[in-house]
Amino acid sequence: MGKKISREVYQQENVVELARFFLGKYIVSVTPEGRVGGWIIETEAYGGEEDLACHAAGGRRTSRTEIMYRPGGVAYVYLCYGLHHMLNFVTGPRDVPCAVLLRGVKIEEGEAVVKSRRRGVPRERWGIGPGCVTKALGVTIKDNGVSLTGTRLWIEDRGVEIPDAEVCYTPRIGVDYAGEIWSQKPWRMVWRGGLA
Repeated sequence: MGKKISREVYQQENVVELARFFLGKYIVSVTPEGRVGGWIIETEAYGGEEDLACHAAGGRRTSRTEIMYRPGGVAYVYLCYGLHHMLNFVTGPRDVPCAVLLRGVKIEEGEAVVKSRRRGVPRERWGIGPGCVTKALGVTIKDNGVSLTGTRLWIEDRGVEIPDAEVCYTPRIGVDYAGEIWSQKPWRMVWRGGLA
């Protein structure tokens, strides 16, 4: 067991640093089907109203994005293309709509539960890709707004330190609409050692 990440950590202002910080942390999801856990191996940062790739770009406050304006430490879950749930960690202080998208988890706990959720998918692919992450963890739109410091969904620090040599920084995926500057920010981070 590790130490649960505190609300104060989520409320730090630099979302890019937080996206890097979460690599190598351990996420836990508890549902009626059982407990599932795994290592966070891929994240993306979304930097608030000025970030044209962010859902809150330009101060867009809608029923969907309103959750991003809350103080960091809650889940922002939305449905992408009507098919895949996406799990984000809201970060920063109140009214600064930043978030870290969870793109990859290496499942280590709750194998039987995940196997039933990911039928026909090889174990090494269970949590690769944001839609696969939520399927493996059992996260749905019902988890939008849930505390990340409670008993349903949380992140632990288990003392793993990821050296920069093991982190690959790339542009975010699927944000070409944000224009050349914002779409090319190297705000996607992959722990290459975590894929082994």
